[in-house]
Formats: sequence, C-alpha cells, structure tokens
Amino acid sequence: MKKFSFIVMLLALMLFIAACGSDDESTSGGEGSGTEGGESKTYQVGIDTTYPPFEYEVDGEYTGIDIDLINAIAEDQGFDIEFNPMDFGGIIPALQAGQLDIAIAGMSITDERKEVVDFSDPYFDAGLTLVVQSDNSEITSMEDLEGKTVAVKSGTTGAQFARDNEEEYGYEIAQFEDSPSMFQEVSNGNADVLLEDYPVIAYAIAESGLDLKTVGDRLTGDQYGIAVLKGENAEVLEQINAGLQELRDSGEYDEILNKYISE
Repeated sequence: MKKFSFIVMLLALMLFIAACGSDDESTSGGEGSGTEGGESKTYQVGIDTTYPPFEYEVDGEYTGIDIDLINAIAEDQGFDIEFNPMDFGGIIPALQAGQLDIAIAGMSITDERKEVVDFSDPYFDAGLTLVVQSDNSEITSMEDLEGKTVAVKSGTTGAQFARDNEEEYGYEIAQFEDSPSMFQEVSNGNADVLLEDYPVIAYAIAESGLDLKTVGDRLTGDQYGIAVLKGENAEVLEQINAGLQELRDSGEYDEILNKYISE
C-alpha cells in the first residue's frame, strides 16, 4: 500500500513539473514576438497638414495625395502608421531626434537634404513658380523683383531658392511657418509675390478662390520624395519603394493623383 501511494505521489509530482515547464515555454515564446508573431510594425510618419492637395485636414480627418499614398503603401507592404502633423520646418529635425520614422510632406529631393535623410524614389514632379495678386501686371519674372518683398514658407525649397537669388535680384524675404499665412500676405498686399510649388498653389487658387495668379515659367524642376533618417530604416525605405512601384504598376498611383489633381 505504501509502495502504491509513493508511485501515485511520484506521478503527481512529474505531472506538476511538466505543467510548469509547458507554462514557461509558452511565456518565453510570446515575448518580443513582434512581426514574427504576425504583428505588423508601426511607424511614426511626419506630415504638414497645411499643404493641400498633398496634405490637409477635413472634418478632423487627414486627406490628400501624400496621405493616400503612404496609407496605400503601408497596406501593400503590411506595416502600420501613425501620423504626426507639424510645421514643415520641424519635420527633418524630428527625424534626427528619433521622433519620426518616415516623412512625407511634399518634400523636394535636394542635395542639401540628402546630407541628413535618405529619399525614396521620386513620386511627384513639382517645380517652383511665382505667384502675385490677380490684378498685378508688373511682375512676370524674377527680373521684376528688385525692391519687392518675396514671401516664402520656412524650411522649403522656395525659401532656399529665395535666399540663393536674393542678392542677384535685389528683393527682401518675408518668411512664414505655413502656406495659408503666406498666401494671405500676398492677397492683402503686404508682400508683392510668393514662391510656391506649382501644383500646390494651382490647387489653392482653384479650390479656395484666392485673389492670386501664377506668372512666368516654372523656376525649378523639383521632385518629391519620401524621407527616412540617413543611414537608418533601410528596411522601411525598401518597403516604401516596393509599395510605390506596386501602386504604379496597378494603376492605383494614377487614381490617387487624379482624385486631387486634374491636368
């Protein structure tokens, strides 16, 4: 009888040890599983919501070409995103500070920016243009800007272009943190002209009825790219390029552009 009781106790002890071992294995297997467990990564995306038709807000929802593109790329490549709206001039510093993983904000690909960020393949052909009041007949080119005030948005290629040519053409620069304030400054006559990417100002004039017009030829041939911090996030940059190519091949890229811009 004693022998039988001992065997029963021994079996119970073995079952208890086996149960504990099984529990430990299941706990360690789920720890830090991330994408291995089927969960997608979430990337922080910097945007500037004062930049229609690329990025803007309607009834509390973000919309525009850039928003639709990065959402479609994320869906195609199986990662999640969280939008972080901010002034354009703060986006690259936020990448450098590790607050953002991705930036999509109508950002022109330039050699200067390439020193701190890596760009995706270009996704849009833009270009700067001069913008004046609709009844202004004095300004039609850069040669007409001597003694004038040129409004620009801080941190943009328009601001850099203005600085690079200020001495040659003899104008003064007024900087603003967002596009609407810059547009209003020229509409009110407080500045003579502004520099803006052509598709952005063409959309703003058509949709908002601004008392403005574009003049002359496009001053540059900029291309927009999606940015990550230089030397970092190579994996997500590959995913962005792969997703962008998939959108082009499927025709979804053209559908997104046609939704906001009609040539």
